[in-house]
Amino acid sequence: MLRTDSEYMSSLRDGRSVYYRGKKVEDITSHQVLSAAVRHASLVYRWQASPETRALTVAQDREHGEVSRFFTVPRSSQDLMERFELVYRTTRMGRGTFNIIKAIGSDALFALMIVSKAVDREAGTDYSSRVQRYYSHVLDTDPAIAVAQTDVKGDRLLRPHEQEDPDMYVRIVERRSDGIVVRGAKSHTTQAPVSNEIIVLPTRAMSQEDSDYAVAFAVPANAPGLKMVAKPEPAAEAALTDPWFVLGRENIETESLTVFDDVFVPWDRVFLAGEWRAASALSLMFPTFHRFTAISYRAGIGDLFTGLAKLLAEYNGVDDRSHIRRDVVEAIRYKELLRATAIAAAVNCRVDRETGIAIPDTVFTNVGKLVANTGYLDMVKALVDVAGGLASTMPSSQDFSGELGELVAKYLKGRKGSDPMERARLIALTREILSSFGALYTAAMIHAEGSIEASVLELFRSYDYTDSKRLARFAAGIDREI
Repeated sequence: MLRTDSEYMSSLRDGRSVYYRGKKVEDITSHQVLSAAVRHASLVYRWQASPETRALTVAQDREHGEVSRFFTVPRSSQDLMERFELVYRTTRMGRGTFNIIKAIGSDALFALMIVSKAVDREAGTDYSSRVQRYYSHVLDTDPAIAVAQTDVKGDRLLRPHEQEDPDMYVRIVERRSDGIVVRGAKSHTTQAPVSNEIIVLPTRAMSQEDSDYAVAFAVPANAPGLKMVAKPEPAAEAALTDPWFVLGRENIETESLTVFDDVFVPWDRVFLAGEWRAASALSLMFPTFHRFTAISYRAGIGDLFTGLAKLLAEYNGVDDRSHIRRDVVEAIRYKELLRATAIAAAVNCRVDRETGIAIPDTVFTNVGKLVANTGYLDMVKALVDVAGGLASTMPSSQDFSGELGELVAKYLKGRKGSDPMERARLIALTREILSSFGALYTAAMIHAEGSIEASVLELFRSYDYTDSKRLARFAAGIDREI
């Protein structure tokens, strides 16, 4: 059953424990800063109701009726292509900001469906039926879902069970007849403070000694003992004083340090509980889906940079200069390489035999992710080159309407015939991306959905070298035939 945006907002007033700058948030929907993350997440529910975007965001399920298209299980290359379009287009509809609130939860569910089947086969458990029941619950209730995977980790050189403080990875501290009790913390859990459900996954391969840390489950965001410490939101805070900072007012996503302070999880919501061998499979399967999502939404970010750079070049009267052309093409290259790798990952997918779920091609997905991680700052450099110093020094939006407004507009006009106010708004957007969003975008574009090293390791490990090595032996004259 599909929810409305107002129903979604009402669902967040549930007594959850969210903290911002040291203070408990009583109502996140009216919080001066964090309400911006609520507004952005609510767009998903508005798109479901809008005649213009309904076909994109709503699917028909035989058992559950109308459901969010984000939760549709991909069964073919075509399904994955449609998922790319869904993520790419909704990112554009969010002014270039990805809307993660259903995408990441579905990425986790697809991974859980596949891995739980394998665990059941090997260990005689019934995790897959629990995952399916939870999936049915998701289709029926249309929740906003966050995923908590990255543990705080403590000393990175030590395995979970070797940590001086055993709570540096989320772990099972008690097994009861009706469920488990978990303790620990996860870092940078995107949109957890404005979610309804949080799915928890292991972050790494485990040894037998780490079995208490091999745990996966789902809990409501207001579960007793669950505490979320939201990160500072400079973009939303800056937008409070500058009406031209639209992204910070309407299109932010927040992250939290998500603390599980002896949180109880009933067995029906436990999807892994000590099967340490499966932790590796789950910690790899989820990123495969989520990195496919990543290159899809980052193509949308590349589209924003492409349009912004081209417009700035036109308003500045320099779009015919060779170095500016190279700058604009840098953004085009970023966008189109991500789009190409996403399409290739969909076309070359493999279908899991047991579940029939289509899995994006690992190689193309991680190649795209490497492009996304390593190329973002080059695109930023190109944008700054096009925008010029005014991206840093332009007067505020208030100065354009103050007593010197006419003079400010007069001296900040660009190419003949262009609107100085439009040019100023484009420069203000550039400033917002570089300043109040700067730290978030820089860190996220390098680390989110897996670091550069994570994609390097996965590519090195999973790439099929067979034909390449045959060619090298043939070229060296070792073998007579290729």
